[in-house]
Amino acid sequence: MNETVKTLLERRSCRSYRPDPIPEEILSEILQAGAYAATGMGRQSPIMIAVTDKATRDRLSRMNAAVMGAENDPFYGAPVVIVVLADRRMPTYLYDGSLVMGNLMNAAHALGIGSCWIHRAKEEFDSEEGKALLRSLGIEGDYEGIGHCVLGYENGPCRPAAPRKADYIYRV
Repeated sequence: MNETVKTLLERRSCRSYRPDPIPEEILSEILQAGAYAATGMGRQSPIMIAVTDKATRDRLSRMNAAVMGAENDPFYGAPVVIVVLADRRMPTYLYDGSLVMGNLMNAAHALGIGSCWIHRAKEEFDSEEGKALLRSLGIEGDYEGIGHCVLGYENGPCRPAAPRKADYIYRV
């Protein structure tokens, strides 16, 4: 089986991570894969914020949990968070950001890193605290949070894929 297709078939969301840092060269490869995701008319509407600083990571975790009215760590202990945002002025921004998320997760799996898409980035970065955080990073514009790609080394084996539903594919 082709290695790319094997990666696409085997990648699963990880919900338990070891605290070990991801080496910079591996993180850079994952980010580069995200940057090469397809975007509408090649406009590259998304941006990524790679968070390895524990204080910032924990702040994002608290903000995300607050959206749910919870106090747990919605990032499952992952040491790295890549926030994907996209420029609302582009008509394809939501799809563009989603493709970035997919590239990040598939690249991570190919490089031996676990990942999971965590939602609620929209609510986080529509809040005053989220907007202030973006300004503090020098990010200006009308960005919508698409998702958080949490990354880390898996703490135990991943579940195997569930069987695919019978009516997933129609051929004509």
